[in-house]
Parts: sequence; C-alpha cells; structure tokens
Amino acid sequence: MEAGSALKSFVEYTSEHHFPLENIPFGTFKNPETNETHCCTRIGDFVIDLAVLHDLGHFSGDHLKGENVFNHEFLNTFMAAGRPAWTEARVTIQNLFAEGSSFASDEDGKSKTMFAFDKVEMTLPVNIKDYTDFYSSKHHAYNVGCMIRGPDNALQPNYTYLPVGYHGRSSSIVLSGTDVRRPKGQVSADKKVPTWSDCKRLDFELEMGAYVGVGNELGKPIKISNSSDHIFGLSLLNDWSARDIQVWEYVPLGPFNAKNFASTVSPWIITLEALEPFKIAHQEQDPEPLPYLKEENPSTYNIDLHVGIQSESMDAPHEVCKSNFKHLYWNVNQQLTHHAVTGCNMSTGDFLGSGTISGPEKSERGCLLELSWAGKEKISLGNDEERVFLKDGDSVNMTGVCHGEGYTIGFGDCVGKVLPALDDKDYF
Repeated sequence: MEAGSALKSFVEYTSEHHFPLENIPFGTFKNPETNETHCCTRIGDFVIDLAVLHDLGHFSGDHLKGENVFNHEFLNTFMAAGRPAWTEARVTIQNLFAEGSSFASDEDGKSKTMFAFDKVEMTLPVNIKDYTDFYSSKHHAYNVGCMIRGPDNALQPNYTYLPVGYHGRSSSIVLSGTDVRRPKGQVSADKKVPTWSDCKRLDFELEMGAYVGVGNELGKPIKISNSSDHIFGLSLLNDWSARDIQVWEYVPLGPFNAKNFASTVSPWIITLEALEPFKIAHQEQDPEPLPYLKEENPSTYNIDLHVGIQSESMDAPHEVCKSNFKHLYWNVNQQLTHHAVTGCNMSTGDFLGSGTISGPEKSERGCLLELSWAGKEKISLGNDEERVFLKDGDSVNMTGVCHGEGYTIGFGDCVGKVLPALDDKDYF
C-alpha cells in the first residue's frame, strides 16, 4: 500500500482521523452488550469486536479459521499466531469494512460488532510479562549527560556500541486514563545523606513501546535480519519518572523506585504493516555497529510525536514538546536483537520501551528534565502558569501521527493525571 493511496470505507471519518481503513490497530475492550472482554480494532469512531466477527464466520482464511484467537481478554493469543495471522486479520478487516462490501449492508452483523468509541471501556491490551526500557535517543542521553558530567563526558563510552537498557516493572504498566500517584521516597540534596520526601521533580518521558509478538527459545538469539518478524506493533508510552529519587538511587545499578510506580501506555497497538508507508532511512551510526547489530538497509519510521500539559485551570493541553520517532539512535530491531543476543528468551507480550525520544532542537526535548534543563528554565503553559516539573492535578497527554496523502495513521491518546502524594501515615 502506498502512502498516497487513501482507501475508502463505509465508515465515515475525516482525513485527519487517527483510525482510517489504512490503520487497523489492535486493542481490547469490554463489549457493552455482553460485558465480556474481547480483542478489537477501530475504524473511525467505532470499536469493532473481532471475537464476534470471528463467530459470525468472517475470518475464514488459513491462519484464523480455527480457534477464535480474538475471544480473549488480552491480545496475546492472536500475537503468538505470528505475522501470517496478523496480515490475514488486517486484510480481512479492510475488505469487510471497505466501501461497497457485503458487510456494509449487513445491519445485524454491524449492530453486533460495531460500538461507538465514546460508549465503550478500553482495557489493557496485552498481558505484559516483562518490560525493558532502553535509552536509545542520543540527543536525550547527551543532554542528560551534560547535566551530570559536562559536555566533554556526556556520553558513556559504550553508548554508540550498544542499546543501553534496564529491566522495569511490568506490574505497574497502566492504561491511558489511569491517574498516577505522586511517589515518595529517599532524596538527597548533597548526594551523601537522604531525607524522606514527596517527589518534587515528577516528570514525564515521551517514549514509544514495542510489543513482542513471537518470542525465541532460551539460548537461541534473534538475528537482526528477521527481528521485525518478532515485533507485533508499537504504542505510545509515558515512562513517568521521579527525578529527585532517581538521582540518589541510580548509582551504581540504575533506575529503581524512580520509575517503578507507573508507566502509561495507549490502548491501541499500531502494526508495522500500517507504518510501512512511513518507513524512512535510519540515521547514520558512527562507529559502525558490530555485525550482529548491523542491518542491510537500516530503517525507522517517520512518526510525529506531541506532548501537552493541562493544569486543572485549563480547558485543553498546551503543547510543550514536539519530537519524532526517527530521532532514536538505536532502532527497534536493534533493541530487540541486542536484548536477545545472549540467548535471553523473549516471550509473547514482552514490552520494550524506546527511552525518551528527544530531537536536536530545544522544542524536541522529550521530558521536563531536558526542557527545563534540570529545573533552571521555566516552561510556559500558554497562560500565566509555568512549570519546571509536574504539579498535582496536571494531566499529560501524548499523541503520535503519521501523515499520508489523504489519510492519517494515528496512535490515539496516552493520558495520565497526577494525584497528590499519600500522607505519611500510609507509610509508617
């Protein structure tokens, strides 16, 4: 499918809508008629129950005609079926919902499967078994390194040789719309003696996450040449960070409590096939990657990313950052390949965070730590309010879009609101 070939659906939507027939995202929701949780997709402003579509006999191809892989509360069973099944599902849905299809006049079938998005409850789409967060934006790593070590030593020697990452907590990954409690913990102004405190430097991190669809056996690495076959799709990710807690705890083993209290994901997973028209050449890597990380035609995706902050006194978010997925120094294929190079067994549902996605310009810095330069520069919210870090009541909204000719591929919203810290009596 070419970027300029806008498809026609019997479902009405504008060319700016995030979910045209070219997209076909995957998620899970509670069917309002049965209250059962099923796998779903979305076209325009309608959520489509794929489990019911399957029961009605619409998935009759070689890879989906047997077990109803959509009749589950998570996407994992469908994801584990592999790329042939993913492609078959995508093509089947596009044909069913195309303008002039026989399903367009099937009023009974449509009433059983199509539900207005604003009337349904979305659910966490994947049973995430493991979560690894990378540090793959060179601009972000350089900026943070300058704050800590100065520009001459901003990047550690290993940065341009491997995708740096750490293991996070899958248990605290939450769906867009879930409120996030301001954490408490140990902080230290002099980096010698800590005090007990609310987090005073609560931050967002603009990231994207990749979901592993098909894993590998323990002891058998994933080759860079077929790493994309293991990736089901991408979603938005806000990796909330308690910067003052992080500064005290991260030496010598990296982030811990500063990042384990919440990570917010968007409800929709966008497949690599939907993103194919927006594939672009990856930035040059110097030095050349080692052979196991070197791709024949290295590529990434041109995805515009936006972050807005909305205080309790505002009617809408004010944009504080505009970045792009292409700014990642290490792409998703390299992240996955490096993760599994030791023979680490990746599993269906594993989640890989990209790390904060920052670009070369100040407006493209993907977190408040960079935007405020560690709290030294205030950021306007477009009214009389300013921020250096998040305040209680602030909502953070992340969006991502790819612009085709005549259509848009979008990721929906990734939203979270900051709640005040608990009282000390809840801790001791």
